[in-house]
Amino acid sequence: MLNTEEIKSLIPQRFPFLMLDRVTDIKEGEYVKAYKNISIDEDYFRGHFPENPVFPGALIAEGMAQAACVLLKVSIKDLTATQFYVTNIKIRLSKVVVPGDRLDILVKTVKMTHIGGIFETEASVDGATVAKGEMTFACK
Repeated sequence: MLNTEEIKSLIPQRFPFLMLDRVTDIKEGEYVKAYKNISIDEDYFRGHFPENPVFPGALIAEGMAQAACVLLKVSIKDLTATQFYVTNIKIRLSKVVVPGDRLDILVKTVKMTHIGGIFETEASVDGATVAKGEMTFACK
């Protein structure tokens, strides 16, 4: 399990774009489970449909990407990269995420190299899938 400060020691994102509150489970080279609590107090809800706030799909994908980067950093001990580049992303959004939801993120390794990898990603709320796909990363 990793708390917010431990996550920040692994990836460069900071408030308001740190999309992970906690890593609940991680197995080097294989998978990571994390979550983000969606709060109405977050800035993007002022402009992303104020009368009917919806968590932006791009930020769901960002949370998945950050979880994949945490997995990379934990799995590749000599990885000194501080910049992560998504070279390919295929994410399908299937349901909306709203304030009060807990966004659970699962990332599984398809292939990992010394500078990146291919990952299957899934995000869910209360066990229902809200986004699913694949991401490929390179690190620098």
